[in-house]
Amino acid sequence: MVALICKDYGFECEFIARGSDISKVIEEYSKHSADEHGIEYSKEALMQFIIRKG
Repeated sequence: MVALICKDYGFECEFIARGSDISKVIEEYSKHSADEHGIEYSKEALMQFIIRKG
């Protein structure tokens, strides 16, 4: 299971993208981040977030 959590990246936001398909989690978080926070992360940057998190 992979998860990207807005709070982990400095946002006061309850959003969590999670699942077993890394591509779908990245896509979901990327869309949320762009739509809600106005920040567009590359897929590579989000993959690095996941790798660093362990």
